[in-house]
Amino acid sequence: MTRTPALITIISARRRFADRTLRILIGMSFGLCALATNWPQFRGPGASGVDDSSPAPIAWNVETGENVLWKTPIPGLAHASPITWDDRVYALTAVTAKTQSLKVGLYGDIDPVSEKTPHQWRLMALEKSSGRILWNTLAHEGVPKSKRHPKASACNSTPATDGRHIVAILGSEGLFCFHPDGSLAWKRDLGPMDSGYYVVPSAQWGFASSPVLHEGRVYVLCDVQKGSFLAAFNAEDGRELWRTARNDVPTWGTPAVFASVSKRQVAVNGWKETAGYDPDTGARLWWLNGGGDIPVPTPILAHGLLLFTSAHGKLRPMRAIRPDAQGDITPAEPGMTNAAIAWVHPRQGNYMQTPICVGDWIWGCADTGVVTCFNADTGAIRYSERLAAGAGYTASPVSDGRNLFFPSETGNVYVVPAKPEFAVLRFNPLGETCMASPALDHGVLFFRTRSQLIAIGAKP
Repeated sequence: MTRTPALITIISARRRFADRTLRILIGMSFGLCALATNWPQFRGPGASGVDDSSPAPIAWNVETGENVLWKTPIPGLAHASPITWDDRVYALTAVTAKTQSLKVGLYGDIDPVSEKTPHQWRLMALEKSSGRILWNTLAHEGVPKSKRHPKASACNSTPATDGRHIVAILGSEGLFCFHPDGSLAWKRDLGPMDSGYYVVPSAQWGFASSPVLHEGRVYVLCDVQKGSFLAAFNAEDGRELWRTARNDVPTWGTPAVFASVSKRQVAVNGWKETAGYDPDTGARLWWLNGGGDIPVPTPILAHGLLLFTSAHGKLRPMRAIRPDAQGDITPAEPGMTNAAIAWVHPRQGNYMQTPICVGDWIWGCADTGVVTCFNADTGAIRYSERLAAGAGYTASPVSDGRNLFFPSETGNVYVVPAKPEFAVLRFNPLGETCMASPALDHGVLFFRTRSQLIAIGAKP
C-alpha cells in the first residue's frame, strides 16, 4: 500500500496519541503524585513534591502571624527536611554547644568546615496541629566523623517513615531506625560516608542522600569517594538484603522507587552511572554515563517518564528516560535521544534542586534562581525566567497543584503559578535562612529554617 502524506500524518498522530496514553497509564499505575495523604520522605511521595489535595495559601507573614499556624523552635543546625505521617511531623537535627557557622549564597569556596565539638543527633516528633513537641530522642552523640561544606550541616539527610518505622541516615554515624514512640529499633554502620569533590578528595562536603522506605525495605544510596554502593535493608530488623557496588563519584541525590504494572525499579542519579536497579535483587537494569559531575537532584516521574538532571562541569542535562529502558542507553552525544531517552536538553538542567511536574509541565530551578518550564511529553521549553537576582537557591520546590513554592537560601519563598506562563504572584519572607526543602500536607506548608519549624496554612 502506498502511504500518502495525509495517511502518514494520520498514522503519526495515532502513534503520538497511543504513546501519550501509555505514559498516562504508566503514571497512574505509579500513583505517586496526586492526592497525597502523608509526606513520608524527601519531597513527599515518590519525591514528586506535589500534594494537590488542598490549596496552600500564597501569602503569609511570620511577624504578624498571617496564615502562620504555629512556630516551634528547633535547636541545632540541620538541612534535613521535615516529613509528616498522620497527626505528626518529624524533624532531624544536630545540636552542639558551639555556634555553627553557615555561609549561604553563590560562591566557589570548597574548603570544608571541621567540627571539633560533640554533636547530638536528635529525632523529634511534633503534633501537626499545634507544633507541640511530643518526644525528642537522642539518636547518637559524638564528634562528627567527617567534615562539611560551609553551606551544609552535619545533618543533611531527610528521614523517611511508613507509619511503623522511621529511618534516618546520620552520615558517617550510620543508618538508624526508630519506633513511632521514638525508641530505637536498630542501627547499622554504613562505613565512612566521605562525600566531597572527587577532584579534591580532601574537600569533604557532608553526606546528604536520604533513605527511602518501600514495601518493608529501606533503600540507601551511598556514593562516596571509595566504595560507592546502593543497598536494601529489612525495615523490621535492619538485616542487609543486598548491596550493589556502583562505579561513581560522590553524589547527593536520593534513590527513587517506581513501581508500574510491568516494571519495578530503584532509580538513581549519577555522573558515571545514572541507572535503574531491580528492587528485589539490586541487579542493574539499565544505565548511562555522562552529565553534570556533581549530581544532587533526585529522579522524579513525569508523564510516565523518569526525569533526571545534574550539573557542574561541561554539562547540565535535563533528561527524560522511558521506564522500560534496558542495558546501556548512553547516547553517542550528550544532546542525542535514542529508544530509551525520550528527550534531553544538555544544558538546561539543575545543580541543586529536584525538578517538579504538575499537569503537563515540568519546572526546574537553577541555583541562580532561573526557572525553566518544559513540556512534560516533548521537553519543549515554554519559558526560562529568573525569580530574583542576588540569592542562591538550594531547597527544592513543592506544589499544591495550583502554585509552585520556591524557597531561596535567604528565606524568601516565591510563589509561581503552575501554568506555562511565568509570573511571581507573591514572595513571602520566612525571616531566616532556609536550606531544607519544605513539606506539604493537605494545604499546610512546613518550612525548616535556621532555628525553627514553621507551619503555614489558611486560617479560618
